[in-house]
Amino acid sequence: KSYTQNAGGKGLNQSIAVSRSGQKVHHAGLLGPEGTRLAELLSGSGVDLRYLKHTDVPQGHAVIQVQPDGQNCIFLYGGSNQAVTPQEIDEVLMQLNAGDYLLLQNEIANLTYLLRAAARRGLRVVLNASPISDELLNADLSGVDWLVVNEIECAAMAGCGDAQAGYETLKQRYPSLGILLTLGSEGSVSWKDGTEVRQCAYPVKAVDTTGAGDTFMGYFVGCLAQGMERQTAMQYASMASAISVTRPGAAASIPLMDEVRAAVEAL
Repeated sequence: KSYTQNAGGKGLNQSIAVSRSGQKVHHAGLLGPEGTRLAELLSGSGVDLRYLKHTDVPQGHAVIQVQPDGQNCIFLYGGSNQAVTPQEIDEVLMQLNAGDYLLLQNEIANLTYLLRAAARRGLRVVLNASPISDELLNADLSGVDWLVVNEIECAAMAGCGDAQAGYETLKQRYPSLGILLTLGSEGSVSWKDGTEVRQCAYPVKAVDTTGAGDTFMGYFVGCLAQGMERQTAMQYASMASAISVTRPGAAASIPLMDEVRAAVEAL
């Protein structure tokens, strides 16, 4: 019925969400020839771009089909995101210190190499297991601090038929791994260090769910990096995600912390 162009991409969305949560963030990756608008959006959102490099490979691109109820189906072309090399990864990681948060998703090349290299440097790796691929399913997660998955991703990562079974399987398979499972309208649940935390979803009328998971992810990591407790981080992430789905687009729909905090305090 209509067609619009919006800035997005999981890494871009998540970096902007971290920044809008109030946490300083650097964005690393490769930008294609038509990516000027994306760089301007990142920079305008307070994201540091010193680790963003340019390439002649065409920019990554997604066609997102949005249904009347706000649900979506995505067709993805990896482009420049799939041109990231191990050498470029090493150049960035050399600038990071043990204890720094490294937020990852599976739209870039050489993710398994990156996971191993980050673990060796003692980084706190937060992995959003999306989109699911064979490489990701076979990846070693022992060096990951937090794994963030939705219901479909959780079942796939564990090789189980449903999310709850997958959640229990991953807890047993990786005892030191923090697991955060998002459950849509049912909220979210997390497991780490032997304790479970549950967070409700805040009911809103969805206009477009594109980027909702990225908003949740960025706010969760941003809040943890600011020293917030896990329960508080999940609450702010849930509210930020709820606000984002009431607006069209991905990056454009991510709220600022002042709006999120006010909504939480108004509960």
